[in-house]
Amino acid sequence: MGKEYTVQEALKLAIQAEKDSMDFYRRAASVTKNDRAQKVFELLANEEVGHLKAFFDHYKGTEFGDLTSFIATPPDLENTVFAELETSITSDTHEQKALEISLAEEKACIDQYTHFARDIVDPLVKSIFLRVVKETEQHYALIESEYAHIMGMVNESDQDTYVRE
Repeated sequence: MGKEYTVQEALKLAIQAEKDSMDFYRRAASVTKNDRAQKVFELLANEEVGHLKAFFDHYKGTEFGDLTSFIATPPDLENTVFAELETSITSDTHEQKALEISLAEEKACIDQYTHFARDIVDPLVKSIFLRVVKETEQHYALIESEYAHIMGMVNESDQDTYVRE
């Protein structure tokens, strides 16, 4: 059996994960030359801010300070995903690489939070993790769609063009 998380521990994990994701997406948007990919990264960053606000409303800890100050703190440069993005910026395919990193990170988050939720007894804590899983699955689908577009693959927005009888 896994660790039983308290509501506050779950919120703290979610807050930090959302902040790391927000920082990643903001940085990816700032270096992306493809307008459509840039808009996707900006949308994802803004959604992470919304998630942070929702989690902050229920978090009782003080180590993050207030929401506005926490959002304004610099990114964690030691975060592996952020470091991968910084490395990819020097290549001509950094939009593609940023999307690939995003897909891997979102998938890892889905797997981790699903695993946590499986072993959690407290229904409120379980719902926190399941909410993050659902939102992350939506992010994954959006990133996957943009990746298909960048790579010139047929995606759902092109189906009417290519799947007519």
